[in-house]
Amino acid sequence: MNLEQIVCQQVIETERFVLRPLRKSDAGLIEHYVSDARVARMTRSVPHPLPPGAAEAFVARAMAEERDEDVWVIDGTIEGDSELKGVIGLKRMDRNQSEVSYWTAPPFWNTGLASAALKALVDANPQKNDAMFASVFQDNPASARVLIHCGFDYLGDAESYSVARGASVPTWTYSRKL
Repeated sequence: MNLEQIVCQQVIETERFVLRPLRKSDAGLIEHYVSDARVARMTRSVPHPLPPGAAEAFVARAMAEERDEDVWVIDGTIEGDSELKGVIGLKRMDRNQSEVSYWTAPPFWNTGLASAALKALVDANPQKNDAMFASVFQDNPASARVLIHCGFDYLGDAESYSVARGASVPTWTYSRKL
């Protein structure tokens, strides 16, 4: 079975980048970027240090036929830039809703990339959701600004466990009706 052919996800094109499904060949750059403690600490699920095989396992889960999350690479080759600038995903929830998550590689921070990727994903609405949710750690106001910029409304405070930090961390939760 060729896993490269299993993933059926919409490719979302913009002038600046393409959101495309993950490929096995993405594991190396994913490992490189999420091995950076600054990236891992702002996610719930990425451990730091990253154990061997973790990036490959993530890619395999994202490419699996039976999955509860669609994951896209922010691919900049359309502009002659990096093949992997970050990752954005939609995890299916009940009542036709999804939870969005994203990270961008440090070289692309403060460039508007995360906002542009989230806007493209919201506009495409590939899962045909009625609403999207997101939460960000309160010590990551840049990610909160991305959500607000893309029309997400603040819902409230909560906590989420961060594997990299080994602790529960205060979060802000946002939603967007579609």
